[in-house]
Amino acid sequence: MVQIGDTIVSFDLFEKSFLCDLSACKGQCCVEGDAGAPLEKKEVHIIKKILPIIWDDLSEKAKQVIDEQGVSTVDIEGDIVTPIVNGGECVYSYTDADGNCKCAIEKAYREGKIDFYKPISCHLYPVRLAKYAGYTAVNFHSWQVCKVAFELGKVKGVAVYKFLKEPLIRRFGEDWYKELEITARELNENGYVKIAGK
Repeated sequence: MVQIGDTIVSFDLFEKSFLCDLSACKGQCCVEGDAGAPLEKKEVHIIKKILPIIWDDLSEKAKQVIDEQGVSTVDIEGDIVTPIVNGGECVYSYTDADGNCKCAIEKAYREGKIDFYKPISCHLYPVRLAKYAGYTAVNFHSWQVCKVAFELGKVKGVAVYKFLKEPLIRRFGEDWYKELEITARELNENGYVKIAGK
């Protein structure tokens, strides 16, 4: 791991490959799992505000769950997460005409209806953040659901940190990402890591 500002970054971000292949996985990351996506406190307030805008894109079951639980819930580990339907599907997901599970929040953003892209934990996947006293750990998360993304990333030679450039900048800023790129290059040149795709 390497320290960048107040973050500790796993070498996996440099050495692992990842590239989403929605046509192959059909958005299973929005469906699989035993808990919803992690939410930051400020995101709960944002979702409350935008809920009327995305409401019509949600399934009837999702609406029922939100009516019963609210826009967020707390999982067994005590973390704030999105509610789920039938023990798996995120309440903020919808299925498009091609059978792909997508995010209704992101849909509204792309249509220019809201200025919130989607929860940062979703945007950052396969990176997961863990907050500790004094620093944030930036870790790679391997999930069988994303097997095709790992495989396509290897074929195309796309390292995790390159695939996640936009959300990493969104979360940590341009300067942090530039330092990440410099660090990756230096670690590679000195033989500490082998950048995926190189």
